[in-house]
Amino acid sequence: MLEKLRNIFAVPELKRRIFFTLGMFAVYRLGEHMPSPGVNAQALAGAFESQRGTLFGLYDFFVGGAFSRATVFALGIMPYISSSIILQLLGAVVPYLEKLRKEGEEGQKKITQLTRYGTVLISIIQSYAYSVFLVNMGASQGLTVVPHPGPMFVISTIITQTTGTIFVMWLGEKITEFGIGNGISLIIFVNIIGRLPNSLAAAYDTFRAGSVNVLALLAVIVIAVAVIASVILMTQASRKIPVQYAKRIVGRRMYGGANTHIPLRVNTAGVIPIIFALSVMSLPAAVAGFVPPNHPLAAMGQWFNPRSIVYNVLYGLIIVFFTYFYTAVVLNPNDLAENIRKYGGFVPGIRPGAKTAEYIDQVLSRITLPGAIFLAIIAIAPDLMITSLGLPFLDFGGTSVLIVVGVALDTLQQVESHLLMRHYEGFVKRGRIRGRQRM
Repeated sequence: MLEKLRNIFAVPELKRRIFFTLGMFAVYRLGEHMPSPGVNAQALAGAFESQRGTLFGLYDFFVGGAFSRATVFALGIMPYISSSIILQLLGAVVPYLEKLRKEGEEGQKKITQLTRYGTVLISIIQSYAYSVFLVNMGASQGLTVVPHPGPMFVISTIITQTTGTIFVMWLGEKITEFGIGNGISLIIFVNIIGRLPNSLAAAYDTFRAGSVNVLALLAVIVIAVAVIASVILMTQASRKIPVQYAKRIVGRRMYGGANTHIPLRVNTAGVIPIIFALSVMSLPAAVAGFVPPNHPLAAMGQWFNPRSIVYNVLYGLIIVFFTYFYTAVVLNPNDLAENIRKYGGFVPGIRPGAKTAEYIDQVLSRITLPGAIFLAIIAIAPDLMITSLGLPFLDFGGTSVLIVVGVALDTLQQVESHLLMRHYEGFVKRGRIRGRQRM
């Protein structure tokens, strides 16, 4: 392990990327503690205690507590994720977006630009809802969360929160471009990990007070280990489709004739369906924030309680849907079959072209189903088990573990690819030197 860590910092480019990522994390964590103007932070902390078990509390968890503190990053990266979901959904029905997706790098640039515009629009809407939510929450509990409510407070909140979201989006894109890992996922990763010390301290205080016995804590540890092990197992699991390449004679040389395989991952979508599902499930709470507490629509915030049956059933179904949807977006069987045929390959026993695409689609549909059900169970079951044990101090559940483990594995794989690339280049250089010495 020490040798691997030494290798990481021995590669200049990789070391630069890691330090750049850590620097962006520091900037983000600093912004999470910068207060938004016009909010009484002390009164807000008292008023938000009643929201801990609701969807607002869950939203606050995934933005690192910035939502409950009304900082400039209160909305976090969620508007960007919502914009990405909307564009991907529209890409299946709007021909223009479908055409952009097939144009390669240039088309992706245009889609990214549209995603940014959508992020700004969604941020304006959500920041307005957030200003109304702060005023209504304080009024319903008799607390002065917003000392001077009015148009100026709404305008300042919209400007502050929209600017904060744009800056967070920029940070995520820069981490992806110049750092290591996916910047958007890593921001959520940092938000979850940042709450870990407080959760551990709360667990220790609860144990010392005698509110929780040793067996309950041991049960939590067993659940956590089982969830982490199963997530790693399912993330690495794959179905290998054998591919043979026919022999070709070009000039006086023979090419091809190799046997290889295409690894189709059981969980191709990774943690993206969880993030998408959380973004969708937060929409009812955003709608409830628009209206006063006595309005009928305000009850939606309570209906979508993360501990309720309705919430968990819908949450699981949305995870399954987005698992299939995102898998279809990132892995097209027709394109895969065409690439195999183009290079003279074929799946043994399957005719090239349409039959190969049909076979790959069938295999992909079968292995995606257990992966989707696994994601839904892991996202829901640990939370319900922890709640049944009566551990209110424990914020971490299956969803948190899925995101943390998934993002960590993805980042480690990128680090490993950089190390392998560096070793390969060094080998080639040594071979050239030896060849010159022989000459």
